[in-house]
Amino acid sequence: ALAGGGPRMSGRLDYGYRLLATGLNFVVFGCGALVFRLLILPLLLALPGDPLRRRQRARRANARLFRFFVAFMVLTRVMNLRIQGRERLGRPGQLIIANHPSLIDVVVLIGLVPDANCVVKQGLWQNPYLKRQIQAAGYISNNGSAEMLDEAADALRDGQTLIIFPEGTRTTPGEPPRFHRGAAAIALRGARCITPVIIRVVPSTLTKATPWYRIPSRRFDFQLDVGADIDPSTFAGRPLPLASRELNDQLHQLYLKETGNHD
Repeated sequence: ALAGGGPRMSGRLDYGYRLLATGLNFVVFGCGALVFRLLILPLLLALPGDPLRRRQRARRANARLFRFFVAFMVLTRVMNLRIQGRERLGRPGQLIIANHPSLIDVVVLIGLVPDANCVVKQGLWQNPYLKRQIQAAGYISNNGSAEMLDEAADALRDGQTLIIFPEGTRTTPGEPPRFHRGAAAIALRGARCITPVIIRVVPSTLTKATPWYRIPSRRFDFQLDVGADIDPSTFAGRPLPLASRELNDQLHQLYLKETGNHD
């Protein structure tokens, strides 16, 4: 009986610890974002410099905050982290396209690419913790308008690195990713190169419509792999709607294969 109870008790203790640690991580993130908004960001914006310099400061500060949070998640043994190919991220005019299986995908990617622009969902512009950071960094609202597509393409032509999640929201567990064609249209209008990033979270956690306290049975593995570049010039000569459809289909098939999902 003692031998049988040992592993079960150990499993319960581990689960209980990770539940508390997960809650602590959310508290740390919220408090850190609030301190950043009220104290650090105003100081950064008050320093001398033109709008471009202030935007760069805000983006790099956001990245540091996010890197700290990711490191804290690893330190508290909530997750394991593995990143492959990060040295190929952050090039001028690079469009980084990623799938979106969990809540922290944006946090990890922005932490890896400090000067990057990012297309963020409209709801975050109303988030009291993150709204000012998003505005100061000059991120782009994913409101679905034609102006958003123009702004994103202009950022790429200006030499910025741009991060986008073509699904627009987190992947529903058990379903394949569904890419909106807007990312492909942006890529063909302004990107120098397109770099797919494949994110895998095992076991699945922090998914869409899942509360934070519904944690997996073990510490989850967050794996980020930088894929081979796609040259947008290979789609030149075709009408933009057709080229966008072809590129979107190519990306969709790539992610279906890499994530093990199928239509």
